[in-house]
Amino acid sequence: MVLEILTPDKKIYSGKVKLVKLPGTKGTFELLKNHAPIISTLEKGTIKVVEENGNELFFEVDGGVAENKDNKIIVLAESV
Repeated sequence: MVLEILTPDKKIYSGKVKLVKLPGTKGTFELLKNHAPIISTLEKGTIKVVEENGNELFFEVDGGVAENKDNKIIVLAESV
């Protein structure tokens, strides 16, 4: 899967990942390979990213929107 985390100012992250955990407004959820297409609003919280090599990264966001389609995840965050 490919993940991009963007803010109005710049691209925060871009890379291949195997898991993304997001703070949805109706609860935390995870995206794995071949997940069904989804669009969700995000609330303030932590995005957990597990890269293909197993490295874990964490990003604090103040809300935003996430979209997953065809194993490409785009997160538009208000701020990181």
